[in-house]
Amino acid sequence: MMEAKSSEAAPLPAFPGEVVCTLDDLVPGGGVCARVAGQQVAIFYLPGEAPPLYALGNFDPIGRANVLSRGILCKIGDELAVASPLYKQHFSLRTGRCLEDPQVAVPVWRVSLVGECVVVAP
Repeated sequence: MMEAKSSEAAPLPAFPGEVVCTLDDLVPGGGVCARVAGQQVAIFYLPGEAPPLYALGNFDPIGRANVLSRGILCKIGDELAVASPLYKQHFSLRTGRCLEDPQVAVPVWRVSLVGECVVVAP
């Protein structure tokens, strides 16, 4: 898991948040985990989508483990989602809602690319 990098090492973000990594640290079509404000955040990079970056809480509330950054990215209908590697429930990258059980959701974090820096905020 990556720790948020000091804002002294990068330009100031366009919106309040923490610089967590650079674009080169991300895996195209995959996820990485970073700690932001004491929380684990799953950051997904989908270069062919608009926007290309998404961030969700890393904790899978059904499997009860911090694993969503290791999930499989997919599209169900028009919905971009990540499938938990544990029990395969799908969580929307836009809303955090579980597609199989709409009463279950994970937090959605704001994420932006500032130059080459990935900035995440609650």
